[in-house]
Amino acid sequence: MKYIYLCCLFMATISSFSQTEIDAIMMGKKYFCTGAIYEYNSWDKYWEGTFKRENLNLGTVSTQKYSVNGNYGITSKLNVIFSIPYVITKASAGTLQGQKGLQDLSLTLKYLFYEKEIKKNLLSFYALGGFSFPTTNYIADYLPLSIGSKSKMGSIRIMSDYQFGNLFTTASTAYVKRSNITIDRNTYYSDQMHYTNEVNIPDAISFNFRTGYRTKKLIAEAIFDSWITQKGGFDITTNNTPFPSNTMNMAKIGFNGKYYLQSIPNLSVIIGANHTISGRNVGQSNSFYGGLFYIINFNAKAKTTQETKI
Repeated sequence: MKYIYLCCLFMATISSFSQTEIDAIMMGKKYFCTGAIYEYNSWDKYWEGTFKRENLNLGTVSTQKYSVNGNYGITSKLNVIFSIPYVITKASAGTLQGQKGLQDLSLTLKYLFYEKEIKKNLLSFYALGGFSFPTTNYIADYLPLSIGSKSKMGSIRIMSDYQFGNLFTTASTAYVKRSNITIDRNTYYSDQMHYTNEVNIPDAISFNFRTGYRTKKLIAEAIFDSWITQKGGFDITTNNTPFPSNTMNMAKIGFNGKYYLQSIPNLSVIIGANHTISGRNVGQSNSFYGGLFYIINFNAKAKTTQETKI
């Protein structure tokens, strides 16, 4: 999130399940949280439509992602979040060359619009608006080894969070609008012949659910995440390569952990992993990630600890 969930799902380069726009954490006013995440993702089996198979001409397809992220508190109820990843792809077999480069810059506004205490428990609702766009002229029509779809994306997300003691549940859903792209050929075949270089990228709906343990020092959560392509996509044809406008559906489960160091209270460590449990025209991927984040206080009177809303 991401958060916003970005680009080529066939490569499973969706944002990690780390602290992103889709958790229920807000930075305090004039506090800035920034850091970097490394993620490794790989798969050797994928769904061609609904048929699960492997391809010895690809072997294992892997993706490494180095992302820089930031979250600034405009107010305690309004945050602006950014993320930009550098992506490296590789196939262990065959002749296809991997790609590397900067992917898409994502920007998100996150607004806490309702909060109520119910018998010492806390119910909160958030609205999020996001936009992402390519930062380099990478090749989109090179799946499964391209680094992204090259589509500009806008999203609207509604999120709820309920915290009871140190336990919590968070659920959110988003609609993702994606722009058309152009490719370096004048004809292509989907479910019919197209005499154009413009490709329609179908919109998508995302759903995220997480639950676990949360305090000011430690977060440990289990996560379910899904992505469903809307009308306009089509399946990979038998023994063919994927295409940017394919239907790409997937469901993932994972876990995420975050811990603030006792010796450096503004420094946090995150770790996590996820696994694709079902899909359509996507790889059955496993991902592992870790990162460091630091909170900087830009208030006139600096404080020694972070001011986040839990």
